Amino acid sequence: MTRVLVLQGPNLNLLGTREPEIYGRDTLDEVHAGIAARAAELGLDTAFFQSNHEGALIDRLHERDFDVAIVNAGGLTHTSVSLRDALLAVQRPFIEVHLSDPSTREPFRRVNFLADIAVTSIVGQGARGYHLALERIAADRDGPRG
Repeated sequence: MTRVLVLQGPNLNLLGTREPEIYGRDTLDEVHAGIAARAAELGLDTAFFQSNHEGALIDRLHERDFDVAIVNAGGLTHTSVSLRDALLAVQRPFIEVHLSDPSTREPFRRVNFLADIAVTSIVGQGARGYHLALERIAADRDGPRG
C-alpha cells in the first residue's frame, strides 16, 4: 500500500479560525479526517504531521517512512531553502498544496522555493486540493489506463 505523508507547516493548526475567508472554516482535524476518508477509498495509507517549527518538519521528512508526500508548507514556501533541501534529500516525490492561491495575494507570496521540485502544485482549491493530490497519487500508482 502506498504510504502518503501529509506534511502541514506553520499556522495550519489554526485552520477554521485564522482568516476563514481565505483558508476556510474547517479545522485541521476536519481537513485531516476528510483526507483520511478519501485516501482509504483510494487504497492509500496516510500519516499526518503538522508543526509550526521548520526543523520539526525537516526532521519528520528525514524519517523517510513514506512513499510520497503532500506538502502544505504554509509561509515556509516563500522562505525556506532548508525545507526545499530536505525535500530533495529524502528523494521522495511530493505534491505541493495550498488552500489559497499565493500568486494572487501579496507580492512576497509569489516567491516559491518548492514548486519547481514538486510533482505538481495544487493551489486555490481549499481543502479539496488535498483530495486532488490523493487522486493524482493513486493515478500515478495505478499507471496509464488504456
